[in-house]
Amino acid sequence: MDARALPPRPSLDQYRKQAKELLHASRAGEPEAVRRMRQCPRVREHATPEHRDAYALADAQLVVAREHGFESWPGFASHVEALAYRDAPVARFEAAADAVTAGDEATLHQLLRDHPTLVRARSTRAHHATLLHYVAANGVEDFRQRTPDNAMAIARMLLDAGAQVDAVAHTYGGGTHQTPLNLLVSSVHPARAGLQAPLAELLLDAGAAIEGLDGDGSPLLTALAFQYPDAAAALARRGARVHTVLAAAGLGREELVRRFVDANGHAVADGPLASVRWLRLPRDPQAHVERALIWAAALGQTGVVEFLSMQRVNLAAADDQGFTAMHWAAVQGHRDALDVLLSRRAPTEALNAYGGTVLGAAVWAATHRDGVFRPGGFTPVNHVPLIERLIAAGARVDAVGYPSGNRAVDVVLERHGARVT
Repeated sequence: MDARALPPRPSLDQYRKQAKELLHASRAGEPEAVRRMRQCPRVREHATPEHRDAYALADAQLVVAREHGFESWPGFASHVEALAYRDAPVARFEAAADAVTAGDEATLHQLLRDHPTLVRARSTRAHHATLLHYVAANGVEDFRQRTPDNAMAIARMLLDAGAQVDAVAHTYGGGTHQTPLNLLVSSVHPARAGLQAPLAELLLDAGAAIEGLDGDGSPLLTALAFQYPDAAAALARRGARVHTVLAAAGLGREELVRRFVDANGHAVADGPLASVRWLRLPRDPQAHVERALIWAAALGQTGVVEFLSMQRVNLAAADDQGFTAMHWAAVQGHRDALDVLLSRRAPTEALNAYGGTVLGAAVWAATHRDGVFRPGGFTPVNHVPLIERLIAAGARVDAVGYPSGNRAVDVVLERHGARVT
């Protein structure tokens, strides 16, 4: 959640003043103020210049509240006022959330000892997360999305104190998938800290639903969709079902993938389909086979990529972001998977939702990413040889932004005739 942090002793009068200033600036047409005001639903409906005089103070107050992670101005105001009292439940929860994300075991232990009900309390922010959700470092306010080195000890302390392991927060719009486990296995912070898989196992030890609250296999599919192989492997090792072509492909279970796809690249009749709602996959079995190819390429499961491409699965199929299997192999730096796809004449000039070709995606990754997740942890990737390989295979250099901002990449692009765009 992109929420602004509050100072140690916030003043409601100051926030009232900020709302008034925002209102005046937006009525005057200041671009940044107008942009901020469009967070208010009523303003979005009347965002044209001739309606600015109709903006109200209540609109600006709602914007200020939402910028701090609250659903309403009254809720925000109550939160700010409560923080003035150190012993107020709101203040205690905020102190505990700070202790969780900072790894402050002593403070957290004292708070839980003195206030046992705190372990099941919820944030007054829009996400209504419990303290255990903060361990997942996902969906809560950005400034608290951190994974301290002692996150395992923090999580154990909360669980031992009675934290509800499968509590549901209102992160990302709410729903049964917003449990600590699901949020954890889609979070970059514990993954970078090398604690994602150990924390997942700790939650499972405490009784977390390995198949998700709906029994749809969401934790495993979430880990695979967000490309965290260690978390996915841990869940599979602990008994998560691998009974769909998506799960099998993501984990590299080629022998199992073969059971779901016939020699013409079609899904076999009656093969089980992934039913996780947020994947937004139709109940068309072929769409699942095509997505399986994309996941296999993204996760470097070369054997699965080779098998599916040989079975004439559509190599131009794309995911919700318009990324084909080639796009993901390029972004993730999976040279072997990329070579397989090139040998099968997968399209290099297909555009993703951001207007990028496969070469463009590789250049973007080389410029903006410092590495990717592989089994065993976060690994630096040199995209330059892969970029050379794509150009040698005929990828259009003139479809790529130049200069890229990465000198090593620009040297390659220059050598192949790149011009300033």
